[in-house]
Amino acid sequence: MIRWPFVRTVAAGLLILAPAGCDAVATMRVPVSPGFYPHDVIRPSAGRAVMRERLVAYYRQWRAAFVRPGCGDGTLRIHSPDAAYPAIAEAQGYGLVIAASMASLDADARRLFDGILGFVLAHPSSNDADLMAAELDARCVERDGGDSATDGDLDIAYALLLADRTWGSTGTHDYRGLALRRIAAVKRSNVNRDSSLLLLGDWSTPGSPLYGTSRTSDWNPVYFRAFRAVTGDPAWTEIAAAHRAAVDRLQRSFSPRTGLMPDFVRGTGVGLTPVAGRVLETAHDGDFGFNACRTPWRLGLDALLSGDAVSTAAARRMTGWFRSVTGGDPGRIGSGYTLAGTAYRAESDNAFWAPLAVAAMADPDAQQWLDALWQRLATAEVDPGDYFGDTLQLQVMIVVSGNYPLPA
Repeated sequence: MIRWPFVRTVAAGLLILAPAGCDAVATMRVPVSPGFYPHDVIRPSAGRAVMRERLVAYYRQWRAAFVRPGCGDGTLRIHSPDAAYPAIAEAQGYGLVIAASMASLDADARRLFDGILGFVLAHPSSNDADLMAAELDARCVERDGGDSATDGDLDIAYALLLADRTWGSTGTHDYRGLALRRIAAVKRSNVNRDSSLLLLGDWSTPGSPLYGTSRTSDWNPVYFRAFRAVTGDPAWTEIAAAHRAAVDRLQRSFSPRTGLMPDFVRGTGVGLTPVAGRVLETAHDGDFGFNACRTPWRLGLDALLSGDAVSTAAARRMTGWFRSVTGGDPGRIGSGYTLAGTAYRAESDNAFWAPLAVAAMADPDAQQWLDALWQRLATAEVDPGDYFGDTLQLQVMIVVSGNYPLPA
């Protein structure tokens, strides 16, 4: 585990987290926006400077806990002790998005970004070399066939666009060029030709048992819009529309009271349904579990940035139900629910309650709820054994504190 000494520098009214002896603004090209987002309707009552302070503190803990060297090649990786393997594509994608998002608060963010990117590029998928191998062991050896996982490559591609916007593409890496290649690979290898919904990975091919299965937590409309804008490819408009229709169908048909999304779905169009029983991970694959817990963040972010009617309605349905069932107390949120709202795991987990803060910002009636969620975010500490929950929480804090990079 690597650690850096840090000093605090103020530049243009911003708090910058910088390694000792480093020019805090030398690599920073894009300042934090003076506003929040185009379509947020409420914000935490805490002052923005206070929120930034807490964000930086949590980010420092996260770096110390989860950023580790690669395997002797000068790269960096995000450590995932609670995942199936200690180095997974999902974690590297998250790490890249975090590094690019923190560029205005951490002058060392580009070194972090390039270190993780080097690790990603060193481990291509065995099926599509422009995607990443999903799972690697402690020796950085690809496991389980070395194929990809769609969520990791989506985040990697979008993070490369953020990097190009922030630092340009004239340094060690051509971020824009790499982004375009990965976006093309995602379309080529990770999109179902029949439904236009995302596949689980490049290993899911026509005729395979899971070809009709999709993971709802991969459905990030913000990314689809960005990919359409940078490539000019109208297919991304069609892909976005298919996922928008799927979100609306699932909530209206299977969770009209709760708005909860299932971990996995199967089918196309009006035949789209939550899976039944164990399909990929657990007996609760058709419930709101440790995959779908990310949907309030993913759909909530789209509501904040685009104002899309489906994403906004989805965020508000989930927000309203959780506010009601908990009596406004985030401490009562469990970590697993049927789509009808029955809790099957009562333990509190930040992977479930933290994402709700993003969705809450799209609901004008949720001010007290949002403030209660922020209070939990602000007082939580990083657990070195909980990569998943803590990494989700950090990304939520970036959004809720007003530090998520705005679209170009």
